[in-house]
Amino acid sequence: MAATTSNEQTVGDTFVTVRGDRRSEVARTLAEPVPQALSLLDQFGLWGNLGVSLLGFTGAIFVLQPDGTGTPELSLAAALTAIVVGTGLGTVALALAGLPGAQTGAPAMVLLRGLFGARLSYLPTVLNILQCLGWGVFELVTIATAAHTVAPALPKWGYVLIAGLATALLTIRPLGAIRVLRKYATGAVLIVLCYLFVQLIRHPLPGFTHGTWSGYWAATDTVVAAAISFGPHAAFGGTLAGYSVTQILCYVIGLLALVTVANRNPDDIYGAFIALPVGSLGFAILAARELDQSFANVYSTAVSTQNLRPLWDRRVLAGVIAAATTAGALWLNIADYENFLDLIGSVFVPMAAVLITDYFIVSGRRWDLSVTARSRWLMLLPWAAGFVTYQLINPGYVSWWVSAWTSFGRLIGFTPASWMSASILSFAVAAVITLLLGGLVRWLTR
Repeated sequence: MAATTSNEQTVGDTFVTVRGDRRSEVARTLAEPVPQALSLLDQFGLWGNLGVSLLGFTGAIFVLQPDGTGTPELSLAAALTAIVVGTGLGTVALALAGLPGAQTGAPAMVLLRGLFGARLSYLPTVLNILQCLGWGVFELVTIATAAHTVAPALPKWGYVLIAGLATALLTIRPLGAIRVLRKYATGAVLIVLCYLFVQLIRHPLPGFTHGTWSGYWAATDTVVAAAISFGPHAAFGGTLAGYSVTQILCYVIGLLALVTVANRNPDDIYGAFIALPVGSLGFAILAARELDQSFANVYSTAVSTQNLRPLWDRRVLAGVIAAATTAGALWLNIADYENFLDLIGSVFVPMAAVLITDYFIVSGRRWDLSVTARSRWLMLLPWAAGFVTYQLINPGYVSWWVSAWTSFGRLIGFTPASWMSASILSFAVAAVITLLLGGLVRWLTR
């Protein structure tokens, strides 16, 4: 292992951590010790809130109609099963990918130095920065749209500015923000979600088995991607307990709204919620709570950037990034941006497989996380193989991208079968190749 560097607090393959208390905060740079300040309840509060998203309500249309608008709908039985299975698969992978960070104390993207080496870790870091920036923009637009629906007196751009400022303030003291979310927001959010669920199931529902199971795995992949795009950012217990429960509830509520009050139109969901008794109050709480999504994306972008520039102050980075996402939300046309972001997010499914397999099995939990960690070029092979597998089975919704992968599939004689899950198979391919490479390296170095 590399020796301790002068500009980062690392000892061998771990980061220096300090005992946390109720006033501990994240260090400004990677040259300072990492506080162990999040309790299990704090993790539950953070991930419980992150599992709830207004995008999950409208995104339920991709579960109900996995092959696109106008295509046959899944039955309620198939859709509900896809939500539960997809959330379970995604959160287990996310939680396992988060364990190395919890054990070493390293930030998420810095942790990838152990997997790819210091220089090669810049590749997933840049991809994660692009993903987080895009989601940050999209979340601010979502918050503004929801708030404007509840209170249209203020123009949408005004809500964008308010949400952008609030996001920047939350990132100044991130651990304090997480504790506040756990203490005040989580309970209120769960009450609102339960209320919406009860109100929606009072409406007539279609037959439980009316519809199809065709496209089931594509629907499941959509739910998996919603969870895995956060990886690797979490500790095991908080993720499983918090994120899984609330994401399932959120998707189920969105699905119920689509098949009842919204009449299969995701654009009508917000108005449908507001039309419920005291729905405006509940929806306003959810719109305000959505700030934790924009906060998480801005903060993740800042700490990811620190993998490239360890001595840059995360507070300054977060402020600049919050300003950039606010500007993007004001001026960018993001009508189809979610499809692109889903495409970017799909790279993290096979990467999680490589990370989990290498850390726990191949490398025996011994990684070099220093700035001098040697490049591990071979680790790009299973990641790339998993990504190709995913795209061959489920290339998403961007037309030119779908056409390119469909043509490539015909060229190699591959046609995806209806039973194939892009998430499961890409994860399996990446994991198996990682194991084979690990065995090959050990054999060659005997």
